[in-house]
Amino acid sequence: MTRVVVLPHQDICPEGALVEAEQGTSLCEALLDAGLAIEHACEMSCACTTCHVIVREGFDSLNEADELEEDYLDKAWGLEPESRLSCQAMVGDTPLVVEIPRYTINHAREQH
Repeated sequence: MTRVVVLPHQDICPEGALVEAEQGTSLCEALLDAGLAIEHACEMSCACTTCHVIVREGFDSLNEADELEEDYLDKAWGLEPESRLSCQAMVGDTPLVVEIPRYTINHAREQH
């Protein structure tokens, strides 16, 4: 299992969180399995940017983003060089520190 530290997010985890993720799972799946309600409007099919995260530590240990993910990332709010779509970032064996941006471009959030 790989340790994933989630930095505090006002709505999703105000105190931050520590998640144990199985290698080979997507970061989005790991966060959801831990009870963190990260948005994923396209159901993790790499068709939106609502699961955008910024990987503050361990970025280089993740699989490389493909062209489709890169295209969607260009549309993400608050894009940074270490940004990834969490549905496409596969957890390896290196601990991660991730930040969930405060906003997404999803204007019609379900369940809110």
